[in-house]
Amino acid sequence: MTGLYALVKNEMIKMIKKKRFYVILLILLALIPMFTYAQMRVAQHTQKQFGTSDWKADQRQKVIDWEKRLSSARTPDEWKQQLRVQIQIANYYLEQDVNPSSPNAVTFTREFVKNAVGLFIPLIIMVISADIVSSEHSTGTIKLLLTRPVRRWKILLSKLITVVFFTSLTVLSTGLICYLISGIVFGYNGWTMPIFTGIQLTGADVDFSRVRAVDQWFFLLMEFGLVWFTAIVVAIMSLMLSVLIRSTAAGMGVMLAVLISGTILSNMVSSWETAKYLFMVNLDLTKYLTGGIPPIQGMDLGFSLSVLSVWTVLALIVSFTVFSRKDILN
Repeated sequence: MTGLYALVKNEMIKMIKKKRFYVILLILLALIPMFTYAQMRVAQHTQKQFGTSDWKADQRQKVIDWEKRLSSARTPDEWKQQLRVQIQIANYYLEQDVNPSSPNAVTFTREFVKNAVGLFIPLIIMVISADIVSSEHSTGTIKLLLTRPVRRWKILLSKLITVVFFTSLTVLSTGLICYLISGIVFGYNGWTMPIFTGIQLTGADVDFSRVRAVDQWFFLLMEFGLVWFTAIVVAIMSLMLSVLIRSTAAGMGVMLAVLISGTILSNMVSSWETAKYLFMVNLDLTKYLTGGIPPIQGMDLGFSLSVLSVWTVLALIVSFTVFSRKDILN
């Protein structure tokens, strides 16, 4: 274990010297204030439009707009299904007298993470982990690394531990920066606001029989747990590509293409059932908490977690197998 500790420490130092994590923090510090300002402008526009800050007026107007789109013959059938679900959920919140998007730092953080888990967070995780092995080839340190009297699986394990650590730190930093910056505008309250979870979808119908209200702090913990799991899956898949592809640019390009294609497929593959077994179609886990419509009929939280777990285990097996047999002379 002493040898593994030294290896992990060495990988941590190398990761810090790359300054990738600091770049990610700067990106978050630049983008989150923009999103906060945009959210503030939306709230101001709503208040100006209705002459009141009453959230119910805004919610009712959304329902009216969705119903108009639903009655339009130009609206595709897939969109109509989504609109029917959105209308039912919106009316449920109105009946329960609960504002689903109360303006506060906790709600802003929850909404930001929910919208970012599909692409933004996987992209910044990819920046951290996509070159952790391939960069050793470009710098020429791979021969020094693999000729040391240390088992190769320990070397890769130390890289894996480093990736998991910085991935977790990135997810945590995203939440903290969101909360601290948005709280300046919206206030730091909202921890005990009720959020409904357990909404089940059956086609275009919504089942509210298993719905229960939880405090927003508890919901935020569940959401960040799912986001962390998604980030770890992306990190391990990026690690595998870093082992398989010696070029850092090529590895990042492949992972970028995979993540973007996952976003596109999630909006286009409702009739391609076998696509639900692709890991990138299952990354958006947070939608299941509030009754979001899955990309393909039959997908649920348990299914997506199982698919991602299988892909992760396979990626780890491939990574350790290839790395242990890697030919460093060619």
